[in-house]
Amino acid sequence: MTDFFFGLVATWGLVVIGASAYFSCLAVPVPTFAVMLSGGAFAAAGDLVLWQVLAVAYIAAICGDQTGFQLGRLGGRWLDARLASRPNRAALFARAQQIVDRWGSIGVFFSTWAAAPLGPWVNFAAGAARFNPWKFLIWDTLGEAIWVTGYVMLGYYFATNLDALTTLVNDWAWLLTAISLVLAASFFLLRQSKQG
Repeated sequence: MTDFFFGLVATWGLVVIGASAYFSCLAVPVPTFAVMLSGGAFAAAGDLVLWQVLAVAYIAAICGDQTGFQLGRLGGRWLDARLASRPNRAALFARAQQIVDRWGSIGVFFSTWAAAPLGPWVNFAAGAARFNPWKFLIWDTLGEAIWVTGYVMLGYYFATNLDALTTLVNDWAWLLTAISLVLAASFFLLRQSKQG
């Protein structure tokens, strides 16, 4: 799998990096982590410029999140009905709605990097919930800075071990999401018990 995305980045460079970052934020199943790791590796080799890789991935991710937010805002009940017909997506969207309802801005922030697989669904849910657009933008840009910088810099510093790194990141992404959600829920329950 790494070789395929490595080849795409080798051929198309920043275009592939930007497109994958954008579309992954709209729940299109693109393994953006592999593309960003590859972009970092090519920057380490001198074939791409590091700041350009970071800038393109960051701007594309923010644009993707904003598109998802606006689709959620405009889609409303249509989006709910469409997702309800697909049980797996409906479950992800329901979880995202809980995150937005319970955590608000902090939920948006963590969904971009600590719970990245839920990120696109949080974008839709925040829009559908009529979340404040400026708060969404601020917390989204802060979170995307961590997500993009983390993946690109991992690829940059571990370019010689890209295959092993890609496998490790792929295997551990959902585990990191689950751990983050458990920690967030624990914090919330602890706070609620102290207030009660």
